[in-house]
Order: sequence, then C-alpha cells, then structure tokens
Amino acid sequence: MGRAGRNEDPAAGGVYRGRSAQERRAERRERFLAAALAQFGDRPGYRHASVAGLCEAAGLSTRQFYEEFRNLEEVLARLHLLVNEHKERAVLHALAGAAALPFDQRVAAVLRSYITAVTEDPRRLRIAFVEIVGVSEELERQRLVRRARWVDLLVAEADRAAARGELAPRDFRIAATAFIGAVNGLLHDWTAGQFDATLDQVLTELTTLLLGAVRPPSPR
Repeated sequence: MGRAGRNEDPAAGGVYRGRSAQERRAERRERFLAAALAQFGDRPGYRHASVAGLCEAAGLSTRQFYEEFRNLEEVLARLHLLVNEHKERAVLHALAGAAALPFDQRVAAVLRSYITAVTEDPRRLRIAFVEIVGVSEELERQRLVRRARWVDLLVAEADRAAARGELAPRDFRIAATAFIGAVNGLLHDWTAGQFDATLDQVLTELTTLLLGAVRPPSPR
C-alpha cells in the first residue's frame, strides 16, 4: 500500500476534509495517471510496469487503484486518449490561426503545431508511438480509431483547400491515410532512436511529404 493511501478516508461517500467523494476520486485518478505517464513514458516502460510500482509512485494503495481502473492496460488506454486530445487541440488551434494563410503555409503551421505538441514532453511521444503499439486487440482498435480521426481531419482540410482553388479536387482519403501512416512510422522510429534528426528536419520532411501527397505529380 502506498504511504499516502493509509491517511485517506476509507468511507465511500460524503465530504471529507472539505472535498466530496467525487473530488477525491478525481484527484486519485489524476495521481495515478501522472505516475503512469512517468513510468510508461520513461522507465520502466509499460511492459515492465506493475500495479504495485505504480501505486508506490502515486502514493496510493492497490485498493484505490482497482477502484479506478481494471488493470494497467486501461491506464495506458486513457493516457493514449489524453495524448491524442492534447495534439488535436493544438492542431485545431493552429488551423484557426492559419485560416487566412496560403495552403503551403497552413500546412507548415499545422504540422509544426502537431509535432511540437507531441514532442514537447518525450513521455507523451513514447506513449503515442511506442508503448501503445501491439499491446492488445482492444488497444489496437483504439489506436486505429484515433488514427482514422486524423485522416478525417486531413481530408477535410484538403477538401477546403480544393474548394478555395488551392488544390485540384479529388478523393484525398488514400493520400491522407498514407501520410498519417508515414507520420506514425517516422515518429515511432525517431522516438526509438533509429535515426538522428532535429525537430525542424522532421518538420521539413513531413511538410514536403504532405504537399507531395495531396498534389498530383507535375506533367513531364
């Protein structure tokens, strides 16, 4: 049992020390998630983590853990969603701010926002592109659903560019799917240390790749 867990009110409901049961549970969930981000996103990593170790890091008990989560996989699933929600907020904010820019500049601004959001905390980067991969069928479904959301967002932006006359109208879904797959593969390998590159180098490659994917090849 974590040391802090011994000092908490064991009662299931009511107000304790000025906080409701709901507020106390929300605080405990945040403590578990913060500890999991540190452990899954750094060391020991998700596959070497344990409930006991996570509880010790959070300063809470195993009983309190199982009141909030079924298992460590559920914690990883929640972290993966939180990381994606953080990236999505950053991208939507960038899209709104770049609405008046030419397409090439909008693409660069949005990709910079995405890459910055996912790389500003290396632990989030690892959760999104390394630890989540191949854990279970359920988490693979979640990962693919979230990837499909990114494809939809990219297709919608390409369709808007086509409506403005910036791109030739066509079905952008295959190109968008290929691009999102390339992003995931590139960031996975970058995170895993397969190659050395700066953030600007990664951004330049992805911008060039996206522009090439949504524009037809020039006639020879």
